Amino acid sequence: MSKTHKIAIVGGDGTGPEVVAEGVKVLKAAGERGNISYEFVEFPLGGENYMKTGDLLTQETLDSLKTMDAIYLGAIGHPDVKPGILEKGILLDLRFSLDQYINLRPVKLYEGVDTPLKDKGPEDIDFVVVRENTEGLYAGAGGVLKKGTLDEVAVQESINTRKGAERCIRYAFEYCQKRNNKKGKKVTLCGKTNVLTFAFDLWERVFYEVAKEYPDIEADYAHVDATCMWMVKNPEWFDVIVTDNMFGDIITDLGAMIQGGMGIAAGGNINPEGVSMFEPIGGSAPKYTGMGIINPIAAIGAGQIMLDTLGETEAASWIEQGIIKVLRDDLKDLGAGKMGFSTSEVGDLIADFVKNSAK
Repeated sequence: MSKTHKIAIVGGDGTGPEVVAEGVKVLKAAGERGNISYEFVEFPLGGENYMKTGDLLTQETLDSLKTMDAIYLGAIGHPDVKPGILEKGILLDLRFSLDQYINLRPVKLYEGVDTPLKDKGPEDIDFVVVRENTEGLYAGAGGVLKKGTLDEVAVQESINTRKGAERCIRYAFEYCQKRNNKKGKKVTLCGKTNVLTFAFDLWERVFYEVAKEYPDIEADYAHVDATCMWMVKNPEWFDVIVTDNMFGDIITDLGAMIQGGMGIAAGGNINPEGVSMFEPIGGSAPKYTGMGIINPIAAIGAGQIMLDTLGETEAASWIEQGIIKVLRDDLKDLGAGKMGFSTSEVGDLIADFVKNSAK
């Protein structure tokens, strides 16, 4: 008998609930075909809930989320809430409290999707970024002195531990080992050893120590600025990139652009031993709320990554096949209102393929 996966649904703000609804539709289609059971539990986290209750992420909610197998997130971000409040109080708090120490971001160009890179195609853009997700500059260490005066000092500290670097680097090598890359297996450390000499001395030493345990994987290093250049000029050079929190945040947005935009980009905040959270990379797009014109493919792709992480690899492959088919054969454009289909119709197309056509 198949296991029932307990999935927390956090639709969030703006168009988040709309795209997650399409993801759930596709998950149910995969479940129907693959005899996979789910228990979906909704959590009203986000800007609307914050304005009504004053709550961001309560201990009671966090305790409930810890009992789930995964969290499926739409988007957090509300135009009437000051930037940073929801992001720190919900998203970062979830990542830190649930120790989701890996941010996993596949960067894959699908057939039929335009890339701004000249003469590059799906065979060239297919790599993964493994970003450390709970340390670095985003750990919140630092402070302000004499705020509002000419002598104001602001300090933001980058926290890097051997444990944090090693478990992230090891995850990257393990992921590379399992990844089916016909070009050969390679893990690239993206850093800045020539300037950030304390933090990335640690990262580089640990990287090459761990690399010795994986002799069949090429270990490579590139400064972050060079990584950005090569992602544009020669993205085919990359297989798995591992990096710290801030650099990972930056290069994954560049990755989203070269794979076709935020409407495609999906990722996961992973705790391999605990509860992970999966989400589309784009924001809440509040101006499109309720119009039924937003692209749900990134959210559906996040559901695919979630299933794969939960061990339902065959069902995850059905969803990816459905995404590939719809992008190649059906959508006119990826922009809001330009797809040729409504948000729910795109979900219907992929769900129907998953249920009836994927092989």
